[in-house]
Amino acid sequence: MTNPDFKEQLRQLILRQLQTEYAQQTQAAELAHDEAISEESRPENKYDTHSQEAAYLAEGQAKLAAEIAESITHYQALALPAFSESTPLALGALVQLSSRRGDGWYFLGPRAGGLEIELPGHGSVCVLTPQSPLGRQILGQRLGAAVTLPGRGDSATISRVR
Repeated sequence: MTNPDFKEQLRQLILRQLQTEYAQQTQAAELAHDEAISEESRPENKYDTHSQEAAYLAEGQAKLAAEIAESITHYQALALPAFSESTPLALGALVQLSSRRGDGWYFLGPRAGGLEIELPGHGSVCVLTPQSPLGRQILGQRLGAAVTLPGRGDSATISRVR
């Protein structure tokens, strides 16, 4: 992962995935909205809540689509600074953690934590946010710092930064 354009490629893959999710959620919200206002959804009696349920679903999906759109905006504006051994880690950092179980790459992003991105020829990168347990540990650290991997209790070392 020495390609200087790696982080920009990673950003573009994250944006592509978010845009796909946005399109899916927008379409689902529109379908649920159409279902809610459809003549066929008109209540047959006072206990029939089909149209109300469809309206709630449409509202929830529209909110999720708005959150994804906000994530897209954050990633489009995200600075991708280069980090060195002595630079405290912040948003835009690409970090390799090494533990006894192996190495893993993590990207500190503003949103969409947990997203797994496959970059051909480079492997998998997991997006972390500063709000996640591991993201909180990494933020502000430097190369060589130890962190605890959540859920496993294993310790890992920040072995590479970009």
